[in-house]
Amino acid sequence: MADVVIFHNPNCSTSRYAVEQADEAGVDYEVVKYMLKAERPDRAALETLVGQLEDPATDLVRRDAVFKKLGLTDGDVETADQVVDILTHHGELLQRPVLVKGGRAIIGRPKDRVRPFLEG
Repeated sequence: MADVVIFHNPNCSTSRYAVEQADEAGVDYEVVKYMLKAERPDRAALETLVGQLEDPATDLVRRDAVFKKLGLTDGDVETADQVVDILTHHGELLQRPVLVKGGRAIIGRPKDRVRPFLEG
């Protein structure tokens, strides 16, 4: 089992940066390409992730064009349960990258959070 898990979207420069930093730091990591339906975390995995997250759970949800198209508002993702519900049905809204290590998780934004987390 890898020391670090990175929820990664290869089309995102910030997400690619996190993988590059893991390579440079020499850490053993696993990439989860959550945009692929086969690799999307299920409800139980999302609940675990929210429980490990050092950031507010609401920050796990991207507020992008898809969020708006779905008619969602900040009020729809205020609680951890709401976040899990939304991400269970709309995994593409998962913020990226998310890094998990030693029972802790962070959102790798801004980029300068990534390396200290990997090395800590």
